Amino acid sequence: MAVPVSAPWWYPFGAPEGVSVVRVELEPNADREADALTLLDDEELVRWERYPYAGPRRQFLLCRGALRTVLGEALGCRNEQLAFPTTEDGKPWATVDGTAAAISFSVSHSGPHGLIAFAPEGRLGVDVEELAPRRNLDLLMDGVLGEAEKADVASNEGERRLRSFFRLWTMKEALLKAHGKGLLIDATTFEIPRAVRRGAARGRLQLPQLPGVTLQVEDLGTEGFAAALAREVPGARP
Repeated sequence: MAVPVSAPWWYPFGAPEGVSVVRVELEPNADREADALTLLDDEELVRWERYPYAGPRRQFLLCRGALRTVLGEALGCRNEQLAFPTTEDGKPWATVDGTAAAISFSVSHSGPHGLIAFAPEGRLGVDVEELAPRRNLDLLMDGVLGEAEKADVASNEGERRLRSFFRLWTMKEALLKAHGKGLLIDATTFEIPRAVRRGAARGRLQLPQLPGVTLQVEDLGTEGFAAALAREVPGARP
């Protein structure tokens, strides 16, 4: 069911093979933030108040308000029926009146950019990163990229190098979210398929920590940000 707001701050961003992706605008906006506050439940309001800085507080508020609206519409339920408990590893899932909802979703935000992905079932992960220069880029590369991936990124210069790194980083983050363990998994233990590293829009792989499950990773990046989607492909071979 649609939730009345002054004007939505989210809009469709794509529907790659059965997955709906929504982009969320996260710039400061008093009217949007006031609307979002009316959507959050008591637990979410406590969490919102605990953020010490305005940027992360606003990101959580606007993304959670958008998430509640798009999932409520997809599930045909009222906002007050929705809740988001978390697994032991901190991954949220949706319930309607206390019962697990038949929907998978993933949320990511960075700077003014937010993305929400959802699908009826299957493992799912989305990640977005603001394309901002990083002084510690080499350290970041060592922490998340395999040797072949580092060589591919290092073959670029300047902005191309930065974009190459963020492209791979968002893909790895999306895959880790689809797995469900997130940062508990060492991202250097697997590599993005070579064809994707060389420019292909999508590719398939199996994580060593998730044998027998094929995941497809897809580039969702634009000129303004890097982004990626990872989703489970039932019965497929990598």
